[in-house]
Amino acid sequence: MKRFLLFPKLACEGILKNRRLYIPYLLSCIGMVMMSYIMHALAVSPSLQHMPGGGNAEAFLSLGQLVIALFALLFLFYTNSFLSRRRCREYGLYSILGMDRRSISRIVLWESLIVTVISILCGMGLGILFSKLAELGLMNAVRGDINYRFTVQPEAIRYTLIVYGIIFALLTLRSVFNIRKSRPLELLRSESVGEKAPKANWVLAMIGLILIVLAYWTSIGIQTPLAALVLFFIAVLMVIAGTYLLFMSGSVAFCKLLQANKQYYYRKEHFVSVSSMAYRMKRNGAGLASICILSTMVLVMIASTSSLYFGADDAIRTRFQAHTQLEVRREDPDDISDEKIAALRGQYEQVFRHVDLMPETVLEYRYAVITGMMSGSDMKADSNAIDASIFGYDNLRMLCFVSVTDYNRVMHTQLSLNAGEALVTPIRCTYDRQTIHMGDMQLQVIGQAEQPMPIGEVYTMVIPSLIVIIPDYETIVPLQELVDCNGDQMLDIRWYYGYDFGEHISETAAIAIFEAQKAAALSFYEGGTAIDAGCVFTERNDFYATFGGLFFLGILLSVVFIFAAVVIIYYTQISEGYEDQKRFAIMRKVGMTDSDIRKSINSQVLTVFFAPLLMAGLHLAFAFPFVWKLLQLFNLRNLPLVICITVGAFAAFGALYGIIYKLTAGAYYRIVSSAEQT
Repeated sequence: MKRFLLFPKLACEGILKNRRLYIPYLLSCIGMVMMSYIMHALAVSPSLQHMPGGGNAEAFLSLGQLVIALFALLFLFYTNSFLSRRRCREYGLYSILGMDRRSISRIVLWESLIVTVISILCGMGLGILFSKLAELGLMNAVRGDINYRFTVQPEAIRYTLIVYGIIFALLTLRSVFNIRKSRPLELLRSESVGEKAPKANWVLAMIGLILIVLAYWTSIGIQTPLAALVLFFIAVLMVIAGTYLLFMSGSVAFCKLLQANKQYYYRKEHFVSVSSMAYRMKRNGAGLASICILSTMVLVMIASTSSLYFGADDAIRTRFQAHTQLEVRREDPDDISDEKIAALRGQYEQVFRHVDLMPETVLEYRYAVITGMMSGSDMKADSNAIDASIFGYDNLRMLCFVSVTDYNRVMHTQLSLNAGEALVTPIRCTYDRQTIHMGDMQLQVIGQAEQPMPIGEVYTMVIPSLIVIIPDYETIVPLQELVDCNGDQMLDIRWYYGYDFGEHISETAAIAIFEAQKAAALSFYEGGTAIDAGCVFTERNDFYATFGGLFFLGILLSVVFIFAAVVIIYYTQISEGYEDQKRFAIMRKVGMTDSDIRKSINSQVLTVFFAPLLMAGLHLAFAFPFVWKLLQLFNLRNLPLVICITVGAFAAFGALYGIIYKLTAGAYYRIVSSAEQT
């Protein structure tokens, strides 16, 4: 019995004696378990499932579950390696005193079991406790109805137990495997492994720099939101790889340059810090790169999701040219002839008369849409000409043809065009050619229309567009012969009808009128037509649920990533503190004072450890063109708002980073100061 209790007793004593290392690790595990439970509980919350647009928020939260689970696996393995490295010497002493590796493995198993039980119980308890608070925050973000009833989600409990049971089992297996394959002498010397003078690998440093510059160049050169969507993930991978190479190899090279500067290096506040950093930077560079990447992720997420949330009203106004809009889409121009449009308009007006209410403003026009590729002076619309590669998206264009008669009526102008002439208005692109040639149709471009036609689709689509003003709709009849790979006609003829009641109607009444007119359009064409109908009152919930869900997910993930960065910074400081004890003890013997030690520590902080923040700020600045183009996919057009939010996010994160690092630097100083001064 005593032998059985020996191993759990040694495990408990090991955890208590090393609480400075175990407390952050336990907090990391508890935090990850808690956030996973909260995320899953929100995803299956009945309040979210029953609200309009809740499916969008639920999809984002489900994605967040996967992100947190994968991140928890990587992050806990990373932090566990710090812990194992420090404990290896203690295990080596056990081995020297006669304990075999099987017995040491039992101690490791008990330590892992204790950590697992504490992490899951405390994490699950805190998750259940704060899940309602998180739900209230989410419902406030998506502007849903708040329900104060407290519930526990069994599905979330089951999910969390399975995920973290697997993660902790893998961590335990790795720890036991490392013990079983190590020798006593290797365990004792584990803390000094890698203490050889590193060499500056300029080749890897240059490769890292080149990757980052390429990613920056890609971001700056991006022209369209569609291309940004495709190239964004490639640029992210280049930035991550480049950052790790630059910190792991470039930081060693940077320390070598500082050592080569005699006036800088041979000063007491720099000598110890630079020499010790040069020895460890190859190993700790990965930690600094991780901090940089996590910081960049937090900044990009907060900036983008906050911009979407606070710019939701702007996005709604971009999407809807009027409070209510109905668009009939046909392939045959005869289906949208003057006679049929007049008849359908009459049915719409009959609905207005039925409720004895007429709209204040009405916006009505016809137009035709076709998509093709720019190729020299030609516009190719056959499916074989469409270049679907990432290099072809910049040449993709959507053409919207509007008759000069409709343009003059809507824009209150007096333009006139002869046969074969056209005016163009580029949207999110430029057009300097003198002709438009597509199929058997050729138009002479005589200029640009100063006022763009308010066609909502050209502002909401990701494809760059050209609004083409033509003499009449007979001009585009040759385009009806163009078909796609399925044999379907590529030209789409449309009639838009939008109206606004102003403030003189309730939301319920506006929706009822909208539904009646939508039914009238379907009945008029006997259901065989495409109706793109939208009402700002019915769509608003989807907008708020989408943007609010993204905003809340961004906050939750940012909390996780910030906490991870804090733990990595702390372990980096603690690890270096223990390794620098002997160095500073020696320097004390030759006359270094506590004031000199503080100056040396500050030098180390300012020289290297604020580099992740500065690099994250640089990444954010060059990622901004990407972020802005991607936000346009969500119909956000308020550039000043996005700039202000991005700058504010970096300022707030920089202040938080400074506070966190001040606290962790204090832990480093206390460890260094605890060395014997004899």
